[in-house]
Amino acid sequence: MSGQSFGTLPLAEVAAQGGLEFLAGVIAGRFPSPPITEALGFALVAVDRGRAVFAGAPTERLYNPVGSIHAGFAATLLDSAMGCAVHSTLPAGQLYTTVEFKMNFLRALSARTGRVEAEGKVINVGRRVGVAEARLTDESGRLYAHATTTCLIFPLAEA
Repeated sequence: MSGQSFGTLPLAEVAAQGGLEFLAGVIAGRFPSPPITEALGFALVAVDRGRAVFAGAPTERLYNPVGSIHAGFAATLLDSAMGCAVHSTLPAGQLYTTVEFKMNFLRALSARTGRVEAEGKVINVGRRVGVAEARLTDESGRLYAHATTTCLIFPLAEA
């Protein structure tokens, strides 16, 4: 699987950076953003060790058949924030993947909601497992969804 890539960047180059260094490089434009961010209209906007924030504004193109934003938009922002919070703690040569996540919605998103942020924070990162949580809020701080995740941590050689 060594031929895998992150956007247009080979996975080996992603893993050659410490997680925080790599994610800061995405924000600074030194590394490409994942293609999903363009497809759904969101971006990584902040990262610190154990914390990552993604932001985006839901639009009508993301509506489901009943006229609200599809749950996949919120799930993608929350999963990204939690996973990258875990990634930000990893040394070079280590990667992660989501094993499971749980999300609770508190209110529906619409095109009128405006910009939302998913802030992910690490709860614990061990040698093989990382646990994180995230909150999806609007610009006034209203909570739309909350999530938790478990991530598997592994060396690039296992990818």
